[in-house]
Amino acid sequence: MEIGSKIRALRQKRGLSIEQLSQLTGLSTGAISQIERDLVGLSVESLYRIARALEVPIGYFFDEAGGGVVVRKNERRKIVLPKSNLVYEMLSPDMNRQIEFLLVRLAPGECSSQEQLSHSGEECGLVLKGRLIVRWGDQKFELEEGDSIYFASHIPHRYINPGKEESVSVWAMTPPSF
Repeated sequence: MEIGSKIRALRQKRGLSIEQLSQLTGLSTGAISQIERDLVGLSVESLYRIARALEVPIGYFFDEAGGGVVVRKNERRKIVLPKSNLVYEMLSPDMNRQIEFLLVRLAPGECSSQEQLSHSGEECGLVLKGRLIVRWGDQKFELEEGDSIYFASHIPHRYINPGKEESVSVWAMTPPSF
């Protein structure tokens, strides 16, 4: 099942109209209609707004991997949004923990959305490969391999890869956002 179909099914299960979901998310009714029919790409920011409005973690919209304590490299759940240059790989075994670990792969350049995301909690990241710019509020932090960063997630933020190679980083987030 595609993400849009899952959104529609959950919206209907909750007894919400497209108009009501539009009001809860700040997205237009046309955008929600197109998202539900998988006609347009979906940004992390939009998916986060929808998940919050439908009262589920973002991970709800992606197939679950095994529920054990060990997560094998080839069994990681991957979160890939259409028309995005970001890939999230879940390092945590499931969504029922107090902390979430992610491997973030970011292709060179900027993603289609310039919007910064904010949510409750804290984040700490370590750049394993390449370069990464973290925009956090009005500040800009340029990180290279081996650099780490910590910040409060309620301040709007986003990641950008300014390099010519893939940026790979590991992130811990609490509480889990996906």
